[in-house]
Amino acid sequence: MRYHGLSSLQRGTIWVVLMVVVGAVIGATGPRAVGALADLAQVAPDRLPWVATRLVAFLSYFAIAGSVVYGLLLSTKVLDAIAHRPVSFALHQDLAAIGLGLAGVHAVLLGLDAKVPFSLADILVPFVAPYRPIWVGIGQLTLYLVAVVLASFYMRRRIGQRTWRLLHYLTFLSFAGATAHGILSGSDSGTAWAWWSYVGATAVVVFLTGYRVVTGIAAAGERASRPAAGVAAVPGSAPSPLGAPGPGVAAGARSEAPRPAPLVGARLEAPRPAPLVGPLDLRAPGRPTPGMPDRARPTP
Repeated sequence: MRYHGLSSLQRGTIWVVLMVVVGAVIGATGPRAVGALADLAQVAPDRLPWVATRLVAFLSYFAIAGSVVYGLLLSTKVLDAIAHRPVSFALHQDLAAIGLGLAGVHAVLLGLDAKVPFSLADILVPFVAPYRPIWVGIGQLTLYLVAVVLASFYMRRRIGQRTWRLLHYLTFLSFAGATAHGILSGSDSGTAWAWWSYVGATAVVVFLTGYRVVTGIAAAGERASRPAAGVAAVPGSAPSPLGAPGPGVAAGARSEAPRPAPLVGARLEAPRPAPLVGPLDLRAPGRPTPGMPDRARPTP
């Protein structure tokens, strides 16, 4: 798919719609959130790290989900008509880095929470946390998987394209782990906005993954149906087995190898004359030499 880009009107419309949506969300939820944080700071200031870690956790999840979605859009070449591939690839990589960084901040804020304290070992070692150790451990493994995938971006030339692609399949596992971690260990999973956030992100990833698989199978079948290079298929005829005469060749007839085409523009050299035999030629002592006087001819 060729890059066509967006017109000025299209870009302006997208930015206006984006600003309207963001403004509407902030206007509808901002005052309520600020008021709730102010009340919490007066009543239980020690709970602020817990609120902050929940907020950062959702931001990290959205960044990781966005990186996976953008990677699928790249692989299906959906964005090639409106965005340059290097720009799209950089955004895909940057979203993964942002998600990993926010996940690290989320882990650090857990250590600052006084109600459910996390030690350094609880933060780094999977499945030993004091709070829902199984699902927290899955979140920790997800963090390490995202780190491996992100590191593969910077080591792509060293590890090779094939290994890089194999490591990239870990993004599906990391997304599944992040979703399970958020639903089964998050305290906000029961709210409608959190639940639909997880459902919406999962639905988009599943749809794009299915679309990628279907288009990949269709492309593979199209490549397999193409005839081999340099072989012209005769309509209505099946390929001949090895050693059997092809279409249009009578049985028992011997097929001749194709003659090479004459070289266009090549210079044809005249045949060289046979070399003259000298008078003292020992290989032909009695052979007369044309054009040589009789007295000069050697006697046998």
